[in-house]
Amino acid sequence: MITILATVFAALAALLHVYIFVLESVQWSQPKTWKRFGVPSQEAADITRPMAYNQGFYNLFLAIGTVIGLALFLVGAEATTADVAGRTLVLFSLGSMTAAALVLMTSGSKYLRAALTQGTLPLIGFVLFLFA
Repeated sequence: MITILATVFAALAALLHVYIFVLESVQWSQPKTWKRFGVPSQEAADITRPMAYNQGFYNLFLAIGTVIGLALFLVGAEATTADVAGRTLVLFSLGSMTAAALVLMTSGSKYLRAALTQGTLPLIGFVLFLFA
């Protein structure tokens, strides 16, 4: 049961980070998107677009790492190379997502909600994977 829950939370964290990728790397120039991130104007959004584009891909790469790790973990028998590699990759990716959320928290109290949104699923998945 714990393996199923760990897998579900890890997959949800990956999906969330794909969504963040879409917002930051694909939809950044749309007012509804940059306003969501607290950017005050279209001009500021245009100036920060390269940073957001880069940040979005960072989120996508963490999601890809999680998905590849899950695939290896799920196809590997217990204590095989695939199982160990998959578990390691999932823990690294989820840990990185969680650490990024903690860094976001240090940016100021106005980022608390975003940090909790970004970090809760990976944190739960990380803890569950430790026991899966």
